[in-house]
Amino acid sequence: MLSTRDLYDASASSWSREGPLLLSDFTARPRVLEVLGSVRDQEVWDLGCGEGYMARALLGGGARLVRGFDISERMVAGAQRGLAAAPSGEARFEARDLADPAQWPAGSCDAALAVFLFNYLTVERMEGVMRGVRGALRPGGRFVFTVPHPLFPFLCRQQAPFYFDPATHPYTHSRDVVFEGRIWRRDGESNAVRCVHKTLADYFGALARAGWSAMPEVEELGVTTSLLAEDPPFFGPLAGLPLHLLFALKA
Repeated sequence: MLSTRDLYDASASSWSREGPLLLSDFTARPRVLEVLGSVRDQEVWDLGCGEGYMARALLGGGARLVRGFDISERMVAGAQRGLAAAPSGEARFEARDLADPAQWPAGSCDAALAVFLFNYLTVERMEGVMRGVRGALRPGGRFVFTVPHPLFPFLCRQQAPFYFDPATHPYTHSRDVVFEGRIWRRDGESNAVRCVHKTLADYFGALARAGWSAMPEVEELGVTTSLLAEDPPFFGPLAGLPLHLLFALKA
């Protein structure tokens, strides 16, 4: 099995896009930005920044500084190239393994987001990142993250536009088992994705052990009626399925 770093180094060019194209650009990322709220004149950390899609959106929202971190050097290079088309504001991208405490960035931030980062980490490594975010956020800071819905692999068919393959593994007793999958773009291309399986209890437990004392706000995200009306062939196969979970917390 390819490491996550190698997986994304090999596919970095296929993630590059200037506007919404991937399924989750429609079903998850817009809601992340809505829940995060105003970032004007703030420093925001984008954990697992990929090729900079969310970072550019944050700059467009008036962020003073966006610091993006990703394990893939080629994805970081793509994020740097994408700055040529970014709005005003400063962005800095670095290749780091955020689950390695020795590589955790110094400094503090007003907000942090992790869009489909934790599905590449074991529960233990995810907990370490959650602890790092709690320590980095300034008072009143916000943390928003999304993950694949834990039930999704067991409810969907292995077909476009999105799936994970649980093979014979059950929902329970499969913690940290890797499910491979694919996610499609509206132009028909697809990208390999991965889900290190966790249950709902794993997410809440990790947050508590990492020192987050308040309950998070949680949303189940999926295909909306407006998306179904916009492109029934693309979004239709996922109608009614829970695709993602969104967690929102405050320091």
